[in-house]
Amino acid sequence: MKFIQLNIYFVSLISFVLSIIGNYLALRFKNFFYHKKREVLEKRLVSNFISPIGGVATALAFLISVNFLGTSEKTIIMIGIFGTLISIIGVIDDFYNLNWKSKLFFQILFVSIPVINIKTYLNIESLLKLHMNNKLNLIVTIFWIVFVINIINFIDNMDGLAVVVSSSILLQITLLTYYFNQNRLTDLSIVLLFSILGFFVFNFPPAKLYLGDSGSLFIGFCLGFLSILFVWNPGGVYSLLFNLSPIFLFFTIPLLDFLVIFNHRIKNNIKPTTGGTDHISHRLLKKGLSEKKVLLIFVIYSFISFILVLAILLFKPVVSILFIILYLIHIRLLYSYLIKLDTFS
Repeated sequence: MKFIQLNIYFVSLISFVLSIIGNYLALRFKNFFYHKKREVLEKRLVSNFISPIGGVATALAFLISVNFLGTSEKTIIMIGIFGTLISIIGVIDDFYNLNWKSKLFFQILFVSIPVINIKTYLNIESLLKLHMNNKLNLIVTIFWIVFVINIINFIDNMDGLAVVVSSSILLQITLLTYYFNQNRLTDLSIVLLFSILGFFVFNFPPAKLYLGDSGSLFIGFCLGFLSILFVWNPGGVYSLLFNLSPIFLFFTIPLLDFLVIFNHRIKNNIKPTTGGTDHISHRLLKKGLSEKKVLLIFVIYSFISFILVLAILLFKPVVSILFIILYLIHIRLLYSYLIKLDTFS
């Protein structure tokens, strides 16, 4: 599809402004979108009187703005269409509390169709020295994107948190793709980043708008596809990770959150799919930290983690191995610390 082609700086500004306008309108009609979901079913540190449709305005801002980048490739069109569909599922879930099985079914469906059509897979078969005609690659790729969708959805549990975490991931993807001259992915990451930042104006603690499942599912969907579209061909770069996308390492925070709450809920006979106040952010709040301080901690950690990932990617194999070991050790220690923190009763 051909549209007006603008400089990335102007497109970023357009996405930011459209997001602010859309979220402002969502805020104006907040009484119409009274949030009844999970009043009794789930325990959460959120207000039912704050509109959860910030994600709709954010997704629309992104989908409109990317058209100003010029000709849309088949891949971008497919991602846009099915990203919109998954956002609609999120809207329905926000107001009618869909069964988790129904949500998972539609997630798998809306991820599978574009993956099969664009024929872009994680090359697990090459890593494992297998020859299965991309069957294993297809399954793992679909699983990975659906997994990213849900861990981003899980991290949306405190004012501003999903924005800070997803924005940090997008900033890292932007820098990495720019370094390796994958400018199309760089542009998409920047536009999505500014769309999310437009929403952050209304989601900064204390939040006036929530992202909602419509937004967190959409953002997770986009991040999942960005991670597989990155062509990892390091050339002269000395890296042990050339068989896998290094973007995987950018998801450390949501992955840690998932592991902590999954372990806690299994041990305490709590359904993993049930909302609760046992996330990493809640544990830090329980320690007496304010929401703003918790967000700052995540920002600082994201920066430190990114430096560690760059060291793994850019140093020679011997040094890279040391940084990989350091990365795994710090994940293990951090997990052990977080799992011991108290949760809200």
